[in-house]
Amino acid sequence: MPPLLLMLLTFAGYLLMYRLYGRFIGRRIFALSDANRAPSVEFEDGVDYVPTRKEIIFGHHFTSIAGTGPIVGPAIAIIWGWLPALLWVFVGSIVMGAVHDFGSLVISMRNQGKSISDYTARYINPRTRWFFFVIVFLELWIVISIFGLVIAIIFSMFPTSVIPVWLQLPIAIGLGYMIYRRGGGLTAWSLLAVALMYGSIVLGAYVPLEMPTILGIPAPGVWTVILLAYAYVASVLPVTTLLQPRDFINAYQLIIAMALLFAGVLFSSFSGDFAIVAPAYQAAPAEAPPLWPFLFITIACGAISGFHALVSSGTSAKQVRRESDALFVGYGSMLVEGGLATLVIIAVSAGIGMGYTAGSGEYLTGVSAWTNHYASWAAAAGLGSKIKAFVDGAANMIAMTGVPRGIAAVIMGVFVASFAGTTLDTATRIQRYIVTELFTTVKLGVFQNRYVATGFAVASAALLAFASGADGKGALSLWPLFGAVNQTLAALALIIVTLYLKERGGWSWIYAGIPAVFMSVITIWAAVLNQLQFGTEQNILLQIINAVIILIVLWVTAEGLIQFFRGAARHRVIDPETGA
Repeated sequence: MPPLLLMLLTFAGYLLMYRLYGRFIGRRIFALSDANRAPSVEFEDGVDYVPTRKEIIFGHHFTSIAGTGPIVGPAIAIIWGWLPALLWVFVGSIVMGAVHDFGSLVISMRNQGKSISDYTARYINPRTRWFFFVIVFLELWIVISIFGLVIAIIFSMFPTSVIPVWLQLPIAIGLGYMIYRRGGGLTAWSLLAVALMYGSIVLGAYVPLEMPTILGIPAPGVWTVILLAYAYVASVLPVTTLLQPRDFINAYQLIIAMALLFAGVLFSSFSGDFAIVAPAYQAAPAEAPPLWPFLFITIACGAISGFHALVSSGTSAKQVRRESDALFVGYGSMLVEGGLATLVIIAVSAGIGMGYTAGSGEYLTGVSAWTNHYASWAAAAGLGSKIKAFVDGAANMIAMTGVPRGIAAVIMGVFVASFAGTTLDTATRIQRYIVTELFTTVKLGVFQNRYVATGFAVASAALLAFASGADGKGALSLWPLFGAVNQTLAALALIIVTLYLKERGGWSWIYAGIPAVFMSVITIWAAVLNQLQFGTEQNILLQIINAVIILIVLWVTAEGLIQFFRGAARHRVIDPETGA
């Protein structure tokens, strides 16, 4: 299939399904009503609870849920072929991921903006709340610990991205000041901020920066320290100071990046050497795990990801100003992420064939370029390999529009690094909420202080990051668990959404129930296969943690089934201190 036709068909499908399925879910299934007072209005505090225009909160929500996920997942999963990767992204995002994100957001908004861990007590029982806390804390612990390293790797690969990424912070703070303090026009000042950001990209292209070893600490370790310190500061600041203005800039950055990729596919289609060079289906790639169930674990963001439930019920639910905006923010952003994942699939299946420099220095084109990069699972594994495949393919396509290839590569590098940075500090802020909710339950009121709770979140992440030494790579020891943990959380979130809809009566629960069953089966299947693999490798640590994950998902699934067949769930008045 020609890449242009592939892109046009999928994008048309996303638009159509948002108008039909998305609106049906919002109006008929969740019965959105602006008569319900949003937590951002009810508990407005100027720090976390801030009513926000849907265009701005969309920017925050999208950049937080995306990170590097819709890039690295499809860039490795294409080893099984572009067709299964595309089908999972398209179908999964519409009927699973968007329902999961939107449902988590709406339920949180109807539960005082509480996290999904907290309101689990209401829809199942207080006991399961603790199991959710374990899964959520583990996921965020890994994310915060590993993303400093992720961004360090991106900076190492693209030193031209360092200056633009860091200059985005003062630009965003200035934008927030002009809008919120001086009452400036949002559109005009935002466009100026975006222009300054892209000016910094040109500057970065000519002034690359590489981090040296400092006090015996290698560059990845230095960047990890700096980024964790940044995450602490960013996550305790009021959302109007940095988070919202920066993510509004990122929303424009998303639009520009996707427009460049769209134009790249369009202009490249007039080139005779632009075609899909990846196989449509490859049943047994060298050294790769089986497609079932690992395709659905490998591609999370872009199809469905448990981390999205944390953003929906963490930061976004505290900023959406009315229920009707939730459809655009929760459902719409997931479909846009699916669109981004589709463009990534085109970049690594067709764009890479327009020109690729192999590790040996040989310049390859066509099928040989794709085959060289995806020679085996091991060859295509690793963050650097995945990002390289995307950036090379994307730069090839964008260069066809007249943008110099070098500048195109910088734009994509900054795009990836900026989104990764957003995920880092959003995860830190959410972990602060989780820590506060958890320790308030056990009567440790000191953790209601946002500085103390954030300090705990960052310190615990630093302990994991530096557990292996000064290189900051300690979280890599738990990284093999992340895919299963993330999709386990997605399954559990869908169970909660199903029970919520079951309580409302009728058959509306099936719209979340069927995805919940599918994701539960897939995650348990993958976790069991992982357990066997960890046993073969004699990795005791991963065996123990993975066994706990399996027990938790089985337990919560069983509790959910009991509650489901018990009839309409009994509403409980939850004591905010005890959770009982």
